[in-house]
Formats: sequence, C-alpha cells, structure tokens
Amino acid sequence: MARSQRVTLRDVADRLGLSVNTVSRALAGKDQVSEDTRALVSAEAKRLGYVPNSHARSLVSGRTMVVGLVITNPSNPFYAALISAVERQCRAGGYSVLLLVTEDSADNEERAVQELLRFGVDGVLGVATESSSDVWDALREAGIPVVQLSRDIPGRGLDFVGIDVESAIRDAIVRVAPPGVRRIWLLEEDLRVSTVAARIAGFRRALDDLGVAHEHSLVLKVPTRRTSGASLPWSPDDAYALAANVITPGNHPDLVVTANDYVALGVYRAIRECGLSVPDDVRVLGYGDHPFAAYLQPALTTIRLPADEVGTAGVDLLLRRMADPDRPRTSTRLPAELVERQSTGR
Repeated sequence: MARSQRVTLRDVADRLGLSVNTVSRALAGKDQVSEDTRALVSAEAKRLGYVPNSHARSLVSGRTMVVGLVITNPSNPFYAALISAVERQCRAGGYSVLLLVTEDSADNEERAVQELLRFGVDGVLGVATESSSDVWDALREAGIPVVQLSRDIPGRGLDFVGIDVESAIRDAIVRVAPPGVRRIWLLEEDLRVSTVAARIAGFRRALDDLGVAHEHSLVLKVPTRRTSGASLPWSPDDAYALAANVITPGNHPDLVVTANDYVALGVYRAIRECGLSVPDDVRVLGYGDHPFAAYLQPALTTIRLPADEVGTAGVDLLLRRMADPDRPRTSTRLPAELVERQSTGR
C-alpha cells in the first residue's frame, strides 16, 4: 500500500482476515464484537494509521459532529478562556469545534454565518457583533440550533448564556464607593452591544442606590479598536488620552469605573500625571481581572468574569437544544465575582 493513500476500513479488515462490518463494529464499540477482537482491531488500525472518514460518517448519520463557535477576538482574555472551555466541553461530547472570528465587524459576522451554513454544522455558539444583529436568523431557519454567548440579541428567540453584568457592576460600585461619594465616572467602550448597555444600566442603578446625582457623574466613551483587526480589542492609550483631558486636580471623580482592565491602565497614568493618587484621591474599579491586574501599583480592584462557566453552560445548553429543538428558550445569566484590592482602598 502506498503511503500517500488513505487507510480504509477494508485495509484493516484485509490485514486481520476479518470482514469490513466486523472491523467497523469493533471500532464503533458495538456489543456484537468481543473484547479480544475489539482490542486486536484497535491495535491494527492504530498501527496502520487509520483515521475515520468523518464526511462519509456524516452522510450516514446526517450529522457532521462539528459545532461552530463565532467570537469577536481571541486575544481578549475572556474569549480566550471561553474558547478553551467550549472546545473541552465539545470534545467530551464527541464534537469538534469550527472557530470563526468577526473582529466585531458586521460584514465578517455575515460571512461567518454563511460559512457555517455551507459547512452544515450541527449547532452554533455565537457572540453577536451588535444587539440588533439579524444574520443569526438564517441559521435557525436552516434548522441549525444557535446559542448566543455573552451578548444577548433580544427578540430573536435564541437561547442565551452570559453574565449578569448589570448586577455585577451595580453591586461592585456600591461596595467600593468611598463614604460620602459625590461623583462617579464610567469609562465605557463605544459599542452598541448588550454588555455595554448592561454596564451603563448597572452604573446608573448604583448612582440611585448611593444617592449620587446623575448630573455630577459621567459616562465617557472610549474609542473601540475591535473593528480594526488590531491584535487586542483595547488600548490603554485610548483611555489615557480621554482621561487626561478630563481629570484634573480640581475636576476629578471620587471613583472611576472602567469597561475593562486595559482602560484602567490608561486611567492610572492620567491620574498620576495630574498629581493625584490611587486610591487616596480617586478610586479605580476594573472589569475582567486580566492577569496583570494584581500586579499594578496599587493592585487593581476588578470584576472577575466566569468565562469557563459560560462556555461550559453554553455547550451543555446547545447539546440539549440539538436533542430537543422544540424545548422552550432558555436565558441564563451567571454571577461575576468582585476581587477587592488596593485601588479601592481595601
């Protein structure tokens, strides 16, 4: 047999003097085959380098055993952890993962959906580019189950697994705000997605709970780099440029809440350069608990996101949806954890 040829079931069967059906049943773990025969077939298949033909198997079963995963940017630490969790959980269920990246581009998102339709995946886990995105309807109309991760698309009737962002932000602000707080600023990413809207809603709820006048507090939008194809979706430079223009010794908040820990890096520099200090003059709250957060000076108080739990729960929900397409829609929001460090005076 030439080494360039693909090893087939018949090749394994001929080497052992068995029928193709017996070899097939042995490799599939069927009960009709003895343990000795199964072990013999498995060893010979491994020696010959036999790899099952997934395309042929899908023609028989009607399934590809592949799940599509659409995310915005794998360099985002949250999504990097999410990918690992999804791949691990899918592998445990016998599925492979087809990963597609959108960089938060609506055009890339549409191309990703079309690619998934062409491939004929069994199900899809997706992070939408915008709260109003409707390209996902094409998958559902084709009979492909979809579970949205992290970002919800209201009104689409899709299953969702994400984080209770609004409560996480509200609870964190109320806990870390200094006594007698008068002004709180939120430096938020300039994106039309559900997670951004939830952070702003949680921020405003916290103002009400603390009795802080809304007119004395600000929501400042940091330009996003997500749609530019940059290796990282954020830059501390953008947050620094914005914060340096508004934070002065005579005009600064008691607490700055940031959309992610990279924004907090820029805020730290702006505060320091105008002669103020963290946390004595301005407290800083991050979001994401990126690896560097604990090593800043002072160490950054931040919100740790359950990426692993979101990925695992998303796969479990998708598998249930694939098994029962008519089950009621499920929406799950997991709690996040406040990690208190020195940037808020703890």
